[in-house]
Amino acid sequence: MQLLKKTLTFGLMVLGITVSASASDFFNSTKASAEQGDASAQLSMGIMYHDGKEVKQDYKKSLKWFEKSANQGDALAQLYLSSFYYYGKGVRQDYSKAFQWALKSANQGDADAQGLIGVHYEEGKGVQINKNEAKKWYGKSCDNGSQTGCDYYRDLNEQGY
Repeated sequence: MQLLKKTLTFGLMVLGITVSASASDFFNSTKASAEQGDASAQLSMGIMYHDGKEVKQDYKKSLKWFEKSANQGDALAQLYLSSFYYYGKGVRQDYSKAFQWALKSANQGDADAQGLIGVHYEEGKGVQINKNEAKKWYGKSCDNGSQTGCDYYRDLNEQGY
């Protein structure tokens, strides 16, 4: 039941729907859970600081919470960390680390991360350019429901890869 409550609370937060508790109460209870090691609460804290919801936007604090959640295996937190390193948000830009975090998420079946791995291979960001490998990852992304993955797969297919 507690897991269902957390899942619903997180889903509502992501959608921007206000829960019955005040914003301050929600933040404080989420922070308390995050500090106790709850990976989904850590992810929520990372998102709040990333987006500037309930708190002032702060990439350094966001990064801290995403790292905690990602190190517990949360695929979405891993994908967020990948974007931090890819774009240099609160950290020094590092395509190799961006690739490593995206790969962890992609290996868990995250379609967006799989597409991002394809981009890394296609553009040579953090890895050697390998369009055949890019096409493989775009195909996985497509198979997991990403239209963008399907489009990129088709583009490489039309180029003869």
